[in-house]
Amino acid sequence: MSNVFPRHTKIQPPIATHGKGVYLYDTDGKQYFDGSGGAAVSCLGHGDADVIAAIQQQAETLAYAHTSFFTSEIAETLAGKIATCASETLERVYFVSGGSEAVESALKLARQYFIEIGQPDRHRIIARRQSYHGNTLGALAAGGNAWRKQPFAPLMIETSHIAPCYEYRGLEALESQFEYGQRVANELETEILRLGPETVAAFIAEPVVGATMGAVPPVPGYFKRIREICDQYGVLLILDEVMCGMGRTGSLFAYEQEDIVPDIVTIAKGLGAGYQPIGAMICSAAIFQAIEDGTGFFQHGHTYLGHPIACAAANVVLDKLTTGGLTARSGQMGEILQNRLQTAFGQHPNIGDIRGRGLFVGLEIVADRESKTPFDPNLAINKAVKKAAFAAGLGCYPMGGTIDGQRGDHILLAPPFILEESHVDEIVDKLAQAFEIVL
Repeated sequence: MSNVFPRHTKIQPPIATHGKGVYLYDTDGKQYFDGSGGAAVSCLGHGDADVIAAIQQQAETLAYAHTSFFTSEIAETLAGKIATCASETLERVYFVSGGSEAVESALKLARQYFIEIGQPDRHRIIARRQSYHGNTLGALAAGGNAWRKQPFAPLMIETSHIAPCYEYRGLEALESQFEYGQRVANELETEILRLGPETVAAFIAEPVVGATMGAVPPVPGYFKRIREICDQYGVLLILDEVMCGMGRTGSLFAYEQEDIVPDIVTIAKGLGAGYQPIGAMICSAAIFQAIEDGTGFFQHGHTYLGHPIACAAANVVLDKLTTGGLTARSGQMGEILQNRLQTAFGQHPNIGDIRGRGLFVGLEIVADRESKTPFDPNLAINKAVKKAAFAAGLGCYPMGGTIDGQRGDHILLAPPFILEESHVDEIVDKLAQAFEIVL
């Protein structure tokens, strides 16, 4: 009997013993291609010798020092590198242990910022339906994933949600991509005016929507209009890049491809590449200055902020993503992967949409491709595809409720950036096996 509290009490997963490159292995010696990087985490693959050496060296030098007493050289170095890579106005980096903590930190900073500048009525958060921002209560409240939120609704802060930018299902007949993007972006202005601009603190969104909808990118011009609206009403723009950031979409920050700069951005997953738990919130110089000119104290904190060993791992990961060329490789290999998927499944009667950016790709599964009709949710098609793919030796990330929290199925692919073209063939072949069995 195991004493581990598992994610699902009625499912007994295999025990992973080791990882090497793009593969994981279980106690039976079975090999699995890590096609989703866990949850879009393992961008460097498994067993990277340079990251492991950095962890070992840091553990021997300084394993832990609480940030209410000390900073550390490695945290200072990593923060400097991140700030250099981010846009000019994003200057300050607040290290945490993961994505949910990063989002919680962003929401609390947004609230405190308005208190510090004398606008204490600003407390409302606006987000988008079918989004996901984390599983802690503040992050869960901000997210638009209905089934995740429902049991905990009485515990959550009040938030409001507008439509996502979901071209596959939202674009109307005779409407251009740009017109569609402006239409759904303008819902933000409508919601701000409904709530009262003087009460709205922030709008939070994923530049490329991850788990809840399956790698859905925005249409051109959408985020530029969002930025304009936020500026017009003095609302902070928080971009959640926990899943889509750190090279996953082919640029280090996903927002770079939208030609905008947020006020706050959150990162995690790919920052540590799975070697250590780490995330970060990055804020503008103006927000930091407001805290410094006011109380001087961000009323927030966690025990493992700026953990030296986690920072040491992330320091090497970031070098590999930037000067090591892996972010560019994500873009290049992502194009190859999407082309192969289109060739193999672009006309499949049950694959409605293949979308994404870089090595962040979603496949929406439908009962009928022509009408875009989803499968009956009771069939749990996404789970069946995951199970069949896993049996074939491929890990993919499934989700149901793609459309509205109840209807719709998709799978997410987010493989390590080190994959080769032969691995792309392996992904496609094993997905084909799974689709043949399930669909």
